[in-house]
Amino acid sequence: MSHADDHAGTRRDFLYYATAGAGAVATGAAVWPLVNQMNPSADTRALASIMVDVSGVTVGTQLTVKWLGKPVFIRRRTEEEIKAARDTALTDLVDQNAENANIAGVADAEDKNRALDEAGEWLVMMGVCTHLGCVPLGTAGDFGGWFCPCHGSHYDTSGRIRKGPAPRNLPVPVAKFEDATTIKLG
Repeated sequence: MSHADDHAGTRRDFLYYATAGAGAVATGAAVWPLVNQMNPSADTRALASIMVDVSGVTVGTQLTVKWLGKPVFIRRRTEEEIKAARDTALTDLVDQNAENANIAGVADAEDKNRALDEAGEWLVMMGVCTHLGCVPLGTAGDFGGWFCPCHGSHYDTSGRIRKGPAPRNLPVPVAKFEDATTIKLG
Protein backbone atom coordinates (compact mmCIF):
# COMPACT_ATOMS: atom_id res chain seq x y z
CA MET A 1 0.00 0.00 0.00
CA SER A 2 1.38 3.37 -0.98
CA HIS A 3 1.29 6.57 1.01
CA ALA A 4 -1.12 8.12 -1.57
CA ASP A 5 -3.70 5.45 -0.79
CA ASP A 6 -3.64 6.24 2.92
CA HIS A 7 -6.46 8.72 3.55
CA ALA A 8 -5.98 9.04 7.27
CA GLY A 9 -4.72 12.45 8.34
CA THR A 10 -1.11 12.72 9.30
CA ARG A 11 0.56 15.02 11.76
CA ARG A 12 1.81 17.13 8.85
CA ASP A 13 -1.76 17.61 7.52
CA PHE A 14 -2.89 18.71 10.98
CA LEU A 15 -0.09 21.27 11.18
CA TYR A 16 -1.03 22.67 7.76
CA TYR A 17 -4.68 23.07 8.74
CA ALA A 18 -3.88 24.49 12.16
CA THR A 19 -1.45 27.02 10.68
CA ALA A 20 -3.96 28.06 7.99
CA GLY A 21 -6.72 28.46 10.60
CA ALA A 22 -4.51 30.51 12.91
CA GLY A 23 -3.45 32.67 9.96
CA ALA A 24 -7.08 33.29 8.96
CA VAL A 25 -8.01 34.29 12.51
CA ALA A 26 -4.96 36.58 12.81
CA THR A 27 -5.74 38.21 9.45
CA GLY A 28 -9.37 38.78 10.47
CA ALA A 29 -8.25 40.27 13.80
CA ALA A 30 -5.85 42.62 12.01
CA VAL A 31 -8.33 43.69 9.29
CA TRP A 32 -11.41 44.20 11.50
CA PRO A 33 -10.23 47.47 13.15
CA LEU A 34 -9.43 48.90 9.72
CA VAL A 35 -12.92 48.11 8.43
CA ASN A 36 -14.65 49.15 11.67
CA GLN A 37 -13.02 52.60 11.65
CA MET A 38 -15.03 53.43 8.51
CA ASN A 39 -18.31 53.25 10.48
CA PRO A 40 -19.66 56.60 11.74
CA SER A 41 -18.74 57.50 15.29
CA ALA A 42 -21.28 57.25 18.11
CA ASP A 43 -21.76 61.02 18.33
CA THR A 44 -22.52 61.18 14.59
CA ARG A 45 -25.01 58.30 14.82
CA ALA A 46 -26.70 60.03 17.76
CA LEU A 47 -27.26 63.14 15.63
CA ALA A 48 -28.55 61.22 12.61
CA SER A 49 -32.08 62.17 13.59
CA ILE A 50 -33.40 64.75 16.01
CA MET A 51 -36.82 65.74 17.28
CA VAL A 52 -37.69 69.44 17.12
CA ASP A 53 -40.48 70.95 19.21
CA VAL A 54 -42.28 73.48 17.02
CA SER A 55 -45.07 74.34 19.46
CA GLY A 56 -43.62 77.83 19.98
CA VAL A 57 -43.35 78.70 16.29
CA THR A 58 -46.16 81.11 15.42
CA VAL A 59 -47.42 81.90 11.94
CA GLY A 60 -44.92 84.12 10.12
CA THR A 61 -41.92 83.13 12.25
CA GLN A 62 -38.97 80.83 11.78
CA LEU A 63 -36.96 78.51 13.98
CA THR A 64 -33.34 77.65 13.17
CA VAL A 65 -31.89 74.43 14.58
CA LYS A 66 -28.52 72.77 14.11
CA TRP A 67 -28.60 69.28 12.61
CA LEU A 68 -25.56 67.34 11.38
CA GLY A 69 -23.50 70.48 11.94
CA LYS A 70 -25.62 72.63 9.61
CA PRO A 71 -28.47 75.07 10.20
CA VAL A 72 -32.00 73.98 9.31
CA PHE A 73 -34.73 76.56 8.79
CA ILE A 74 -38.20 75.59 10.01
CA ARG A 75 -40.69 78.24 8.91
CA ARG A 76 -44.39 78.50 9.59
CA ARG A 77 -45.55 80.53 6.64
CA THR A 78 -48.37 83.05 6.39
CA GLU A 79 -51.18 82.76 3.86
CA GLU A 80 -49.53 85.54 1.83
CA GLU A 81 -46.20 83.66 1.71
CA ILE A 82 -47.94 80.45 0.65
CA LYS A 83 -49.92 82.29 -2.05
CA ALA A 84 -46.79 84.05 -3.36
CA ALA A 85 -44.93 80.71 -3.55
CA ARG A 86 -47.81 78.87 -5.23
CA ASP A 87 -48.49 81.65 -7.75
CA THR A 88 -44.91 81.56 -9.07
CA ALA A 89 -44.62 79.98 -12.51
CA LEU A 90 -42.02 77.23 -12.92
CA THR A 91 -40.57 79.12 -15.88
CA ASP A 92 -39.59 81.95 -13.51
CA LEU A 93 -37.35 79.62 -11.50
CA VAL A 94 -33.61 79.13 -11.95
CA ASP A 95 -33.75 75.56 -10.57
CA GLN A 96 -36.93 73.74 -11.50
CA ASN A 97 -36.22 70.67 -9.33
CA ALA A 98 -37.83 70.27 -5.91
CA GLU A 99 -34.52 69.31 -4.20
CA ASN A 100 -36.67 67.43 -1.67
CA ALA A 101 -35.21 64.34 0.02
CA ASN A 102 -38.72 63.28 1.08
CA ILE A 103 -39.79 62.68 -2.52
CA ALA A 104 -38.43 59.65 -4.36
CA GLY A 105 -37.14 60.48 -7.81
CA VAL A 106 -37.18 63.89 -9.44
CA ALA A 107 -40.06 66.27 -8.81
CA ASP A 108 -40.60 69.80 -10.06
CA ALA A 109 -40.12 72.81 -7.79
CA GLU A 110 -43.80 73.59 -7.28
CA ASP A 111 -44.44 74.79 -3.75
CA LYS A 112 -46.50 71.69 -2.90
CA ASN A 113 -43.38 69.57 -3.58
CA ARG A 114 -41.30 71.59 -1.10
CA ALA A 115 -43.71 72.13 1.83
CA LEU A 116 -43.84 69.66 4.71
CA ASP A 117 -47.64 69.58 4.97
CA GLU A 118 -50.49 69.60 2.46
CA ALA A 119 -51.62 73.10 3.43
CA GLY A 120 -48.12 74.44 2.78
CA GLU A 121 -47.87 76.14 6.15
CA TRP A 122 -44.66 74.37 7.23
CA LEU A 123 -41.41 74.62 5.29
CA VAL A 124 -38.23 72.81 6.38
CA MET A 125 -34.97 73.51 4.52
CA MET A 126 -31.24 73.28 5.00
CA GLY A 127 -30.05 76.79 5.83
CA VAL A 128 -26.96 76.73 3.64
CA CYS A 129 -26.71 78.77 0.45
CA THR A 130 -26.12 76.51 -2.53
CA HIS A 131 -23.54 78.90 -3.97
CA LEU A 132 -20.69 78.82 -1.46
CA GLY A 133 -22.24 77.54 1.77
CA CYS A 134 -23.08 80.80 3.55
CA VAL A 135 -26.14 81.09 5.81
CA PRO A 136 -28.93 83.17 4.23
CA LEU A 137 -30.96 85.70 6.24
CA GLY A 138 -34.68 84.99 6.68
CA THR A 139 -37.55 87.22 5.53
CA ALA A 140 -35.17 89.24 3.37
CA GLY A 141 -34.31 89.75 -0.27
CA ASP A 142 -36.31 90.70 -3.32
CA PHE A 143 -38.79 87.82 -2.99
CA GLY A 144 -39.58 87.91 0.75
CA GLY A 145 -37.86 84.61 1.48
CA TRP A 146 -34.15 84.39 2.22
CA PHE A 147 -31.21 86.48 1.14
CA CYS A 148 -27.54 85.50 1.20
CA PRO A 149 -25.62 88.76 1.75
CA CYS A 150 -22.25 87.20 0.93
CA HIS A 151 -22.82 86.97 -2.82
CA GLY A 152 -26.37 88.23 -3.35
CA SER A 153 -28.51 85.11 -3.82
CA HIS A 154 -32.25 85.72 -3.39
CA TYR A 155 -34.61 82.86 -2.45
CA ASP A 156 -38.40 83.08 -2.49
CA THR A 157 -40.86 82.09 0.26
CA SER A 158 -40.50 78.45 -0.78
CA GLY A 159 -36.68 78.48 -0.62
CA ARG A 160 -36.26 78.41 -4.39
CA ILE A 161 -33.42 80.37 -5.95
CA ARG A 162 -34.78 83.31 -7.93
CA LYS A 163 -31.84 85.66 -8.44
CA GLY A 164 -28.08 85.61 -7.89
CA PRO A 165 -25.22 83.15 -8.33
CA ALA A 166 -26.68 80.18 -6.40
CA PRO A 167 -27.31 77.30 -8.82
CA ARG A 168 -29.88 75.29 -6.83
CA ASN A 169 -32.83 75.67 -4.47
CA LEU A 170 -32.25 75.29 -0.74
CA PRO A 171 -32.48 71.52 -0.17
CA VAL A 172 -35.33 70.02 1.85
CA PRO A 173 -33.99 67.36 4.26
CA VAL A 174 -35.76 64.18 5.29
CA ALA A 175 -38.39 65.46 7.74
CA LYS A 176 -41.84 64.49 8.97
CA PHE A 177 -44.30 65.34 11.70
CA GLU A 178 -44.16 62.84 14.56
CA ASP A 179 -47.15 64.53 16.20
CA ALA A 180 -48.86 67.95 16.02
CA THR A 181 -45.94 69.80 17.62
CA THR A 182 -42.86 67.68 16.86
CA ILE A 183 -40.88 67.42 13.62
CA LYS A 184 -38.35 64.63 13.18
CA LEU A 185 -35.31 65.50 11.07
CA GLY A 186 -33.46 62.55 9.59
